[in-house]
Amino acid sequence: MPTVGPLARPYPISDVVVADNSVFAASRDRMLHLARTYPVDRLLAVFRINAGLDTHGAQPPGNWEDYGHPNEQPWSESDYPGREKAQTANLLRGHYAGHFLSMLSMAYASTGEQELRAKVSEFVEGLGQVQSALAATGRYSHPGFLAAYGEWQFSRLEGYAPYGEIWAPYYTTHKIMAGLLDAYELAGNLQALRIVTAMGKWVHARLSRLDPAQIQKMWSLYIAGEYGGMNETLARLAVAAQDEEFLATAQFFDQENLLEAGSSGTDILDGMHANQHLPQLVGYVHEYELTGQRRYLDAAAGIFDSIVPGRMYAHGGTGESELWGPADTVAGDIGNRNAETCAAYNLLKIARLLFAHTLDPKYMNYAERTVLNQILGSRKAEDSDVSPEVTYMFPVHPGAKREFNNIGTCCGGTGLENHVKYGEGLFHRAPGQLWINHLFPAALNRAGADESAVLNVAVQGQYPLHGSVQIHFDAPAGGADSEDLTVHVRIPEAVGGPVQVSVNGAVVEESARAGEYLSLQRRWHDGDDISVQMPLTLRSVSTIDDPSVHSLELGPTVLLARSEETTQVRLPLAGNRLLDGSLRTEAPASDLLAQLDAQGTITYAGMTWEPAYSGQDTRYHMYVRQADATIAFAGTDTGVPNRMRPAGVTVLDSIWEPGVFVDRQALLAQVATVVGQARTEGVLGRDEAERVLIAAAQADVDGTGTPRRARVRPEPGAGDAITWQTGEQDSDTVWLLPAGWARIQAPPVVTVEVEQEAAPSGWYTTTPTVVVRAVHLDAQDGREGPGEEGLNIEVQIDDGDWQSYTGPFTLDQEGAHQVRARVSDGQGRQNRDERELSIDTEPPESAVKVRELGSSVEVTFTATDEVSGVERIQWEGPGTFWGTFSEAFVRTLNDTEQVLEYAATDRAGNIEPRRRVVLPALGEQTTKD
Repeated sequence: MPTVGPLARPYPISDVVVADNSVFAASRDRMLHLARTYPVDRLLAVFRINAGLDTHGAQPPGNWEDYGHPNEQPWSESDYPGREKAQTANLLRGHYAGHFLSMLSMAYASTGEQELRAKVSEFVEGLGQVQSALAATGRYSHPGFLAAYGEWQFSRLEGYAPYGEIWAPYYTTHKIMAGLLDAYELAGNLQALRIVTAMGKWVHARLSRLDPAQIQKMWSLYIAGEYGGMNETLARLAVAAQDEEFLATAQFFDQENLLEAGSSGTDILDGMHANQHLPQLVGYVHEYELTGQRRYLDAAAGIFDSIVPGRMYAHGGTGESELWGPADTVAGDIGNRNAETCAAYNLLKIARLLFAHTLDPKYMNYAERTVLNQILGSRKAEDSDVSPEVTYMFPVHPGAKREFNNIGTCCGGTGLENHVKYGEGLFHRAPGQLWINHLFPAALNRAGADESAVLNVAVQGQYPLHGSVQIHFDAPAGGADSEDLTVHVRIPEAVGGPVQVSVNGAVVEESARAGEYLSLQRRWHDGDDISVQMPLTLRSVSTIDDPSVHSLELGPTVLLARSEETTQVRLPLAGNRLLDGSLRTEAPASDLLAQLDAQGTITYAGMTWEPAYSGQDTRYHMYVRQADATIAFAGTDTGVPNRMRPAGVTVLDSIWEPGVFVDRQALLAQVATVVGQARTEGVLGRDEAERVLIAAAQADVDGTGTPRRARVRPEPGAGDAITWQTGEQDSDTVWLLPAGWARIQAPPVVTVEVEQEAAPSGWYTTTPTVVVRAVHLDAQDGREGPGEEGLNIEVQIDDGDWQSYTGPFTLDQEGAHQVRARVSDGQGRQNRDERELSIDTEPPESAVKVRELGSSVEVTFTATDEVSGVERIQWEGPGTFWGTFSEAFVRTLNDTEQVLEYAATDRAGNIEPRRRVVLPALGEQTTKD
C-alpha cells in the first residue's frame, strides 16, 4: 500500500539491545520492573465499570485515570442530559491504559520475555470483552465503539463543546488504538488488530457524515479538539488491515491551516498548544508515505524547523505552559512551566521519521540531545511498583525542581513508553548500507530485520561519559564472515575538536566533521573494528536570543547547577573561554567525565553540577547568566572591572561576541578593536586598557601551555588603531598603541551597587538600598553624585523616566526590576550601568478548604504569591509531622476536635506565620478557623 518508502528504515527495537553499561540502562530497568509488576486489572478497571463488567476488585491507577463522577453514566449521543445536569470527572480516562498497553508491547519486543507477552494478551482480551459488552447495549452509533466513558463526548465535540465540558475525546481514542496497534505489530496479537479495526470503522462512521468545515472547526478548538496522533494511527491501520478506507479516515484529521503553514514555511506557532499539534506531524509523514503528496512531508519538516533550534531549550524541550512562544526566543520564553515531556516525546518521533526520508543529520543531532537530556532526565532514579515516576514538565527556570510521579497524566502515559524503547533510532538500514546514528553502547542483530545482512554490530565504550568508542563487527556462528557494506557513522555534534577515526588500527583519511556522517565503504569481515576517538569538552552555549544566558554542556550532556537560589545564577564564563569556545578547566575534561561517571556530579566555578539525566529531585539551574566581574582570558584575571559599554554589552562579552576564533591572531584582532573602542568610550582607563591587551596576548587561549610574553609600546605613527607585531621571539607580542593614546579625554564611568546582601534564594527579602558611584578612570577621582567637575548622574527604574541621582535610595517595589544609571560630564560624554534586583519582602497567603464526607473530611491547602511564586505549603496535625502538602487528603473525624496548622513559603524564602484550622468532633456540622 505505501507509495513512497523512506530512504532508510530503522531497525526495530526487537533487534537492538541497549548495553547494561549504558547511561540509559537503569531507567530502562526501572520501567521494565513496573511493566512486570503492575496488574492489568487496574488498567482495565475504568473500562469495565463503564461497560457494567466486574472489575475484580481492582482500583484504577488514579489521578486523571480514575473513575468518573459517581453520578456519571455512559451516555450515548442521544441520551446525554446536557452540561447543566451531567456530573462528570476524569474525562480523559482510558488514555493512560492505552499508553500502558504500548509500553507492555514495547517491553516485550525489546526483551522477548513471554511473561510480558502474556500480559499484553490479557490486556487485549479484557478490552475485547469491554468492546463486546458496549456493543451489546445497542446504545452507541457503531459496534466498534470502545472507551471508558460514553459516546457523548464525541457528539458534543461535533457541537463545538469547549474544554471543561469535554476533554479531548479523540486524544484518548488515539492512545487506545495506538496501544492495540502496538500489541499487534510488536507482540503479534491478532485480536488486537480485530479490535482496533472495529474502532477504526467506528471513527470513520462518525467523521464521514460531517461537513469538512465542521471538522476543521473541531480540530481548531483548544484541547477539546486535541486528537493526539489519530492520523498516524489510522495511516498505520490502513497498512496493517490492508484497508484504504482508513487512509481516508486519517485524512479527516488533516488540519489545513497547519498543513499550509508548514509546507509553505510560514511560522504560525506563537501561542499555539504545542502538544496538541506535534503528534499531527507524525501522522503527516505517514500520510506522505501512503499518498506521495509532498506537502505532508514538507509540513512536518517546516514546522520542525520552526521549533528547532529557535524554540528549543538546551535539553531539547519546547513550550512554556504547554504553549509555544515567539520565534527565535529561548531566554525570553523561560517561565515556570517549561518543556512538557510529551512534546519532547513527539518531537523525537518526528525527527526520526524525517531523518528516514531525508538522511539529514540535523534530525539525529536533535534526537541525541533530547533523548539523552530531557527524556532520560524525565525518569526519577528510584524504583516503584505503582508509578512511572516521570516528569510532566522538565522546567528550565532558575531554581527549578522536577516533580516526578505523574500517574495517569498525559506525560505519565508517554513516559511509560519513553524508557522501554531506548534502542529506537540507534540504527537505520538500506540495501548495502548501515547508519549508526548514535554512539551509545548497544548491540544490533542485523539478521533479525534484514535477511541479506551477514554481520552483527556492537557499539562499545562509555559514550557520553568517554570519548573513545569502538564499533565491532561479528559474524553469527555458522554464517558468512564478510559482506560489502557502506557504514555511515554520525560524529556527535558536541565533540570539541578534531576526531580520529580508524579501521582495524589504520587511520581513515576522510575528515570526520562534528554533527555529520562519516561514510566508510569496504568489504567488512568478522572481527573488524572501527575506532572513534572524540574530544569531549566543557562548553557554555548561549541562547539564541540572549548572548549572556548560557547552558553548560560536557560533551553532549547538559549540566544542571545545584543551587537553592531562585534567581538567575551569575558566573564568570567568558574569562575562562578558549579559542574553540570550550571552557578552561583545572583538570582535563576527561577527568571531569570520569568524576561524573564515578560520583554523578562535577564541580566547576565553585558550584556542583549534575547531568540533566540524573533523575534527581534537587533544585537546579539549567541556565546561568554569563557575568564576569573582571576581565580575564583563559582564567588569567587582569583585575580590571568588566564594565558595561554604552551599547549595553560588557567589554568581555563584546570580545567574545563571535563565540569561537579560528586562531589566536583572530582573537587578538578582536581584542584590539574592542579595547580601542572601550578606551575611547571611557569604559577602560589607560592603564586598564594596557593591562587587558597584555593579558590577552599572554593568555593560553589555545590550550597549548606555551608561555608567552607581551608588552605595549607607544607608536605615534601607528595611526588610530591598535596593532601588534611579533617580538624577537615568536612567543612575544608587542602591542603598538595609536597616536594620542595617552591624551584621550574619556567620559567617566558609573556603577550601580546595593548595600544589602540578597537572601540565599537570590531575592532581596528586605528592602534594598541602591548606591550609584561615578569615577573618572584616568584621573582616579571617584565621585558619589554630582561633584566639583559637574558630573551629572541619573537613574531609571525599569522603563520609567530618568531622574537625577541625589544619593542612596531604597527600592520598595516588589518584583524583578532593572535599575539603570548613566553619567555625563560637562562635555556631554556619557556612560551607563545597570543591575537587576528581584525583591519580595512579603510572605505568601495560604487558605484551606474542608469538604465533609460523613465521618471524615477532605482537606485541601492552597496558597498564592504574586511576586516570586509559591514554593511549598507545609502542615501538621495530631499524629503527623511538619511535612509538605502535595494533594488533597482525608482525615477521619473522632470524638474530639483536631487542630491542623499550616503555612506557605515562597520562592524568595519568605514564610508566612502559621495558620490553623479546627476539624470538628464527629457529629458536628462545621469546621472552625
